[in-house]
Amino acid sequence: MSELVTGEAVALELRPAKLPSRALAVLLDLVVVGLVYTVVSIVLVISTASLDDAARAAVSIATFILVLVGGPIAVETLSHGRSLGKMACGLRVVRDDGGPIRFRHALVRGAVGVVEILITVGVVACIASLVSARGRRLGDVVAGTLVVRERVPVSRAAFVPPPPPWLSGRFSELDLSGVPDGLWLAVRQYLTRVGQLDPRVGSALAEQLAADVAARTGTPAPRDVPPAAYLAAVVEERQVREARRTFRAPAPLSPAAPPPPAPGGHWPVVAEGSGSLPLPVVEVASQEQAGERRSSGGFAPPA
Repeated sequence: MSELVTGEAVALELRPAKLPSRALAVLLDLVVVGLVYTVVSIVLVISTASLDDAARAAVSIATFILVLVGGPIAVETLSHGRSLGKMACGLRVVRDDGGPIRFRHALVRGAVGVVEILITVGVVACIASLVSARGRRLGDVVAGTLVVRERVPVSRAAFVPPPPPWLSGRFSELDLSGVPDGLWLAVRQYLTRVGQLDPRVGSALAEQLAADVAARTGTPAPRDVPPAAYLAAVVEERQVREARRTFRAPAPLSPAAPPPPAPGGHWPVVAEGSGSLPLPVVEVASQEQAGERRSSGGFAPPA
């Protein structure tokens, strides 16, 4: 099976999906969506029997758009590119740089998919996938996405080395919104294959990528940081921000503080009912008081 390879002959760790697996995933999705559309249509036909023809036609069009178009878009957005058919086939929709898709990517793929999948019965999508080197259909090309195989052997999985500990959090204020996905992909591929490159070629490539990233962020790269370490730190900062947007953890609850003792070292009196006597009060003696009692010859209980 072929992998996605850049101009620098650096292979991406996620392999593009082939046409048969993609077609099977789309077929499964269409079966599920078709069943849902049929059930919803039957319910609406029964419930709108008293309406006129124009109202029923409007309801039918709205049902078609919401279920057959809006349904897959919502599923891909909420599942980050994993519909039911893609989960069954071990596929996922990702951005060109390997990151998770967002609503705009799913919206573009769904809108174009109406023409190349629903209206033309998948003929246009099949032709586009066969012509494309990455097996992408028109919706993927316009949205900047790629369908990849998610089940990759562990031995083939690439590892992005972490930055030095002294660089963690140093670029938290950096503006990364201007860095395009293609540049992120090149940086990620360089970091995953930096040990396989010639030292001189790798050093020159790191300097070029660091300069490109710094130019996109509007902030020069620190001179005291090596280019490779700078790229690793920036990639880590981007991953941290993506994780924060995806998984928003609630603020931890502070434990309730115990009630303060009453004046004079006494804890509050606790009563067992309205007519019962209060429990005995225990006085807290400090170690200094216990020492004074022992020095005076009196008996002091052990602290």
